[in-house]
Amino acid sequence: MRKILVTGGAGNVGGALVAKLVQDKSNFVVVVDNLSTGFVSKLPSTEHTNWKFIKADVNDYREISSIMLSYSFEYVYHFAAVVGVLRTQANPVSVLEDISGIKHVLNLSKNSSVKHVYFSSSSEVYGEPVELPQHEHRTPLNSRVPYAVVKNVGESFLKSYQQEFGLPYTIFRFFNTYGPNQSTDFVVSRFLASALKHEDITIYGDGLQTRTFTYIDDNVDTIVAIMEHKLLENDVINIGSDKLMTILDLAKLVIKITNSKSQIIHLPPLKDGDMTRRQPDNTKMKEILGRELISVEEGITRMMNDKKYLQSIGL
Repeated sequence: MRKILVTGGAGNVGGALVAKLVQDKSNFVVVVDNLSTGFVSKLPSTEHTNWKFIKADVNDYREISSIMLSYSFEYVYHFAAVVGVLRTQANPVSVLEDISGIKHVLNLSKNSSVKHVYFSSSSEVYGEPVELPQHEHRTPLNSRVPYAVVKNVGESFLKSYQQEFGLPYTIFRFFNTYGPNQSTDFVVSRFLASALKHEDITIYGDGLQTRTFTYIDDNVDTIVAIMEHKLLENDVINIGSDKLMTILDLAKLVIKITNSKSQIIHLPPLKDGDMTRRQPDNTKMKEILGRELISVEEGITRMMNDKKYLQSIGL
């Protein structure tokens, strides 16, 4: 049986990844999360028996070492991190502490049974882009806020551990990902929850910031295929749609799809962490998926029809 560790596995992407992995009965998945932003409700149903949840903090060496030394993991997905623009702005020291977790996971992996480490990085490492679309190797990194700096440092750690210790890695630079497990701390879920309740939708600034939105199934299908087919060893990949949309147009689309009476209210712009433009070169991702990505319209409709999501927002 293939043993896999997923840190941050009770979060949006981590939870969806675990749900996908446990569908393969040859996998045994250990989920580690301190539940600071994750929820047990995002873990797989009890009909699957090939997984185990352990509440622990990867930034605490004693906690994560006892887990990693107890299992002979072959693959590690390190997704644990403080996330969310507002949260990371409000807790910059906690964000920087995530560097400890990265070091712990790599130190425990390098001389063990771990064959490969997969790291959750972010489009934030590009900072305010100097070009669009943003290419994994050609576009300069311009990290400014603590969250982006930590992700950039994490990427450097993986590359250094591979060079010095031969530990294979793959880096996922995630762009905006949404889905039914996403909390209302994030834009698509927040807009949709407000629209379904006919409440005001608030936007920071003029709403002309451009983003691309990736439905969770596209994200997870890509990263699992990379593991299954042993792709992109010691490489980096953008995970995201390349279809640009302004935040204002997203709000209007959500109102239209839900037939909502919500009004759009503009708030003062955020001081930091809200880049004006973001768009990946997702050539690698599309080649791996071998199909078209799910449209924003389809993704929002799927969320609206998801009973678990509706319950999570009180409907």
